[in-house]
Amino acid sequence: MARTQEQRRAETRQQLLEAARDMVAERGIAGASVDAVAEAANLTSGALYGQFGRKEGLLVALLDAWKDATASVIAADFEASSSRDDQLASLWRNLADPPADGGDAWVLLEHELWLYACRHPGARSTVAARYEDARRSLADALPGAAVADDPASEEGLASLLIALVIGLEMQRRLDPDAISDELAVAGLRTLVDAFARTRERA
Repeated sequence: MARTQEQRRAETRQQLLEAARDMVAERGIAGASVDAVAEAANLTSGALYGQFGRKEGLLVALLDAWKDATASVIAADFEASSSRDDQLASLWRNLADPPADGGDAWVLLEHELWLYACRHPGARSTVAARYEDARRSLADALPGAAVADDPASEEGLASLLIALVIGLEMQRRLDPDAISDELAVAGLRTLVDAFARTRERA
């Protein structure tokens, strides 16, 4: 059965994403040229530009695929969790060891994108929007963790949780023994409790 144009385009997109995942994780954004990624995917650079516009678009698409897969797992875990600790453990587990294929490179690539945006002002709004989306999604998933009926409070807490998870993951990547799952969850729990107390006194 002949493939449709839409199917061929989807296959091309997937080939490019898989080639970029390994290359960018190994070499960084600067070391993974458009031509090199296209060659690794057995495609032309024109195919990459046609799919993603430019290299930044390719990286964002790659990270979004992992983010969406991980967010789905976290949302399901949160729905099934019976306690705040279970939710925080799920948040840590799924971000420190993402479930998606190739997800072990996810945080490295997030750091790469952050560095790229710092060095290329034109990319900052795109990356800032990713962080805003992550804050909003986490705030929606953690109702009641901060101060009731205060969306700004919940989004503020989400910002701090994301910052702590990223920092813990960075340390654990270099020294796995330094950050246990128990320590990570205890830190997240302490942050949630302290933030709620602070906001209630305000």
